[in-house]
Amino acid sequence: MLIWVPTAEVAAALDGVPGADAEVVAPDGAPLPSGADEVEFYVPPFFPSRPAIAAMRQMPRLAVVQTLTAGVDRLLGEVPAGVTLCNARGVHDASTAEWVVAAMLASLREFPLFAREQAAQRWSYQWTGCLADKTVLIVGHGSIGAAVERRLTGFEVRILRVARAARDGVAPVSDLPGLLPAADVVVLLAPVTPETIGMVDAAFLARMKDGALLVNAARGSLVVTDALCTELRQGRLRAVLDVTDPEPLPPGHPLWDLPGAFITPHEAASTPVSAARMLTHVRDQVQRFINGVPLLNVISGSY
Repeated sequence: MLIWVPTAEVAAALDGVPGADAEVVAPDGAPLPSGADEVEFYVPPFFPSRPAIAAMRQMPRLAVVQTLTAGVDRLLGEVPAGVTLCNARGVHDASTAEWVVAAMLASLREFPLFAREQAAQRWSYQWTGCLADKTVLIVGHGSIGAAVERRLTGFEVRILRVARAARDGVAPVSDLPGLLPAADVVVLLAPVTPETIGMVDAAFLARMKDGALLVNAARGSLVVTDALCTELRQGRLRAVLDVTDPEPLPPGHPLWDLPGAFITPHEAASTPVSAARMLTHVRDQVQRFINGVPLLNVISGSY
């Protein structure tokens, strides 16, 4: 079975899998190499470009598309009919959850400020906030949200949970307006869907309490950037963002310099742990497909 993978590391992870013939191909708009008509299993690049997505339609035998990310918003509606789309749910939970907790602590304990003061060689003693006794609202309580909650055990916080549909201990998204005023920290982990794009708008932000912290480890498109800039400019809210809209954030964009904003370049899942688990997941999925075992993380509908 011919498998196209984006890097030599992914190809090496498939060494020794009986029946697997892995080739490193990351479509970039140039003519595809020979063999596209034989590809049955395709692993696009981590953040697939338009050419990498369009290449799927030149693979007549394609059966499975396996992403390296939990989010599949770039691929929804693009996968040819009859092809199974699988994501990497669970692979990046530890790394992303760790970033979320680090983001909360860094912002509340003023680490960005102290880093600037250290660079200026100033001993700027001051009191800071604290995570203890805070209420943390997790918007999009899936596998990463559960991983965040596990890591918050022992921090003496109250957890509120919201997901698309209600379940035990998790409120439906329709309850979100009533929960926002109670939260000291709002963590965005929801997937990109037509319902979530722009959900953090001026009305959403206005319901957040004064001094609250917004942590976005989902996608930039969930937040209306102009509305967030308005709140940050007024100093009413704070934000730690691993993702932005636009992304990459261009030089000169107001978000770079607004008070209370701390930005990392979409690196929450960029760790050796995520990389190792990603390779293990791809190998497992290929073995499942070859052996006729049901695949994991199959995406159906709008997910």
